Amino acid sequence: MASDEHPLDTPSDYPVADIAAAWERERPGTPVSSIGIVTPLWRLAKLFADDRRRVLAHAGVDVATLDLLSMLRRAGEPYALTTRELADRSMVTAGAISQRVARAEQEGLVTRRPGEGRRRSVVVELTATGHRLVESTVDQVLTREAELLTGLAPDQQEQLTGLLRVLLQDVQHRLNDHRLTQVGEQE
Repeated sequence: MASDEHPLDTPSDYPVADIAAAWERERPGTPVSSIGIVTPLWRLAKLFADDRRRVLAHAGVDVATLDLLSMLRRAGEPYALTTRELADRSMVTAGAISQRVARAEQEGLVTRRPGEGRRRSVVVELTATGHRLVESTVDQVLTREAELLTGLAPDQQEQLTGLLRVLLQDVQHRLNDHRLTQVGEQE
């Protein structure tokens, strides 16, 4: 090592530790403990989101459409929800839901009909084509994501699931923000 080189200037096999160490060196007393958690979470979110987009592109569906079809499928038979229920469950605007529904309807994946009771209520229902697409796509996505998690033993996955639940609920409470959207998705 040259005399003007700092030992932390040489990259390690885990850059997150390098980032924390550099901040500790440059700004002693600055709290850096979050770096070891937040930075890998951001990086993992990007990696998982990019991989999911690749899987979906191969399947011929986009993230927003899969989100819509998945909400309808998870609703159970008759696989129908009002646009208001869809907006509440997806935590995106009514306008975004309207656009998603219009695209999916053009592709023959859903149908729309007037709802009962409320004057402007619209019910969105999964078609047989939409049902087949969501069934095959969800299998592809979840199988791929399960493969990506095999670096953790089942008990580690369970432990991480519990810890992430605690962290997510606490951060949502602290920020008073209980929205759940897709990673990188604009509201």
